Amino acid sequence: MSDTPAAAPAPAQRCGLIAIVGKPNVGKSTLLNALVGQKVSITSRKAQTTRHRITGIRTVGNAQFVFVDTPGFQTKHGSALNRSLNKAVTGVVGDVDLVLFVVEAGNFALADAKALALLKPGIPAILVANKLDQVHRRAELAPWLRDMQQRHPFAEYVPMSAKNPKDVERLFAICEKYVPEQPWWYQEDELTDRSENFLAGEIVREKLFRLTGEELPYTSTVVIDRFQEEPSPKHGRMVRIAATIIVERDGHKAMVIGEGGERLKRIGTEARQELEKLMGAKVFIEIWVKVRSGWADDEARVRSFGYE
Repeated sequence: MSDTPAAAPAPAQRCGLIAIVGKPNVGKSTLLNALVGQKVSITSRKAQTTRHRITGIRTVGNAQFVFVDTPGFQTKHGSALNRSLNKAVTGVVGDVDLVLFVVEAGNFALADAKALALLKPGIPAILVANKLDQVHRRAELAPWLRDMQQRHPFAEYVPMSAKNPKDVERLFAICEKYVPEQPWWYQEDELTDRSENFLAGEIVREKLFRLTGEELPYTSTVVIDRFQEEPSPKHGRMVRIAATIIVERDGHKAMVIGEGGERLKRIGTEARQELEKLMGAKVFIEIWVKVRSGWADDEARVRSFGYE
């Protein structure tokens, strides 16, 4: 009989679903991209940029974290688009292992309270006090924290900045305890369950909002009409994309196109450069602008543009 001690069993795999919840424009998409280590969700200063449940995947050690970035919960307008967005938030929140409730450190407004009211009892929630780098007097956070703990029984509190890699690592270590032991759902190197076609539409939409600033209403959207991969001896991989930007009014169309087509050209150039990096391919992209007034109030059209 051998005296060699038996090898210690490998730690069990863990895998779980984590929702990122908060009011619009609180930094949820920036946090998701930092957690995944690559851009999967678009960001802009304009509130309400995220419109879909974006899934980001990150495997760290023996734990796989499947993050869902929900749209910011909408309270201002009852349009068909907003009803669809709010359904996406409430659908996710009841069906996860853990919630990261994102709020700006030291702040709590009515919009935060409405997002907090969505949390379901029985699902652990971690309070992520984001944008810590913008808090000048840390001592003021203690009374704010006590106040937050009275609003909801948070399992833990994590002060952080999504832009600080050490803070992001610390958040993983904290989340791991709440993720159940079960086999991974995705390959170790997968980062999102969204297709490149979907990401192309999101990147064009991000550039649209970044380059039009506050002037363009958030009811503008992007539809990908063609996404075609072609073999290319010169580039290895080549992708041709045709996209349409949908706006509500002729005035918005003129704004998107810009003087002499300058702004539309810039949207196309910036989207192409970012997609080439993301997809590791040579990208050709054509973008048109069409007016479809009232689409955000038309349920059938909201669905036809890819919203649930």
